Amino acid sequence: MNLGISGKTALITASSNGIGKSIAYTLAQEGVNVVLFARTKTKLENLTREIEAKYGVKAYAFNGDMLNENDVSQLALFLKDTFNGPDILVLNTPRPPNPLRRTVEETQSERWHEAYHNQLWSSIQLSNHVLPLMLHKGWGRIIAITSASVKQPMPHHSLSTVFRAGMTAYIKHLANEIGEKGITANCVAPALIDNSHRTGAAAYSEAQMQARKKMSPLGRIGTQEELSGVVGFLASMQAGYITGSTIMVDGGMSGSLL
Repeated sequence: MNLGISGKTALITASSNGIGKSIAYTLAQEGVNVVLFARTKTKLENLTREIEAKYGVKAYAFNGDMLNENDVSQLALFLKDTFNGPDILVLNTPRPPNPLRRTVEETQSERWHEAYHNQLWSSIQLSNHVLPLMLHKGWGRIIAITSASVKQPMPHHSLSTVFRAGMTAYIKHLANEIGEKGITANCVAPALIDNSHRTGAAAYSEAQMQARKKMSPLGRIGTQEELSGVVGFLASMQAGYITGSTIMVDGGMSGSLL
């Protein structure tokens, strides 16, 4: 299927690894020029060279911190000067603090503040600077990566669930307000996705991996490509009548009807 977005430009945050990196590959494969924003300059530069060589699109590395307003402001200026603003905005964020704990054990204010800033405020701050660059174009896509826990809260995930639910509400409000500008705004809510790129406390043991496989009716872990493929579709011309929605990519784990 031709998604009709060849020649568009996408900004993808937290894109030096994992989900963000996979999304960059998927969009570049569709002919989309990509601007990759993350903190690690070397990783970004290596990735942009790889994408340009493999897919023949333009790829730009812009290193910075989503929580640093000066970095975000400089990113917005670059987007304005280089592309007159992006066409596609993918809001991907870091994970909440590790290790994950039961809600009643989450008593440290610094962990709640860190989760709030990483999972919610960082995306809002970046949107405040970048969205005005998109409003004049008459076409656009905003896609936020949240979590399946916003539909069915998972044990030990309250730091993620609370603020990703807030992000879901923010995207819904945007969808209601900017639809008349030709811009859609949606969420993709993953769970049980392959995390073999993670190291340290964020990585799963073999026993944890087997337990997670059993949480899905499909009996397996989802791939990064299956997740990024959904993002690619929401960025497409064909998805132009989908807005304010949350698309679950959780292998059927969530039991809710709505």
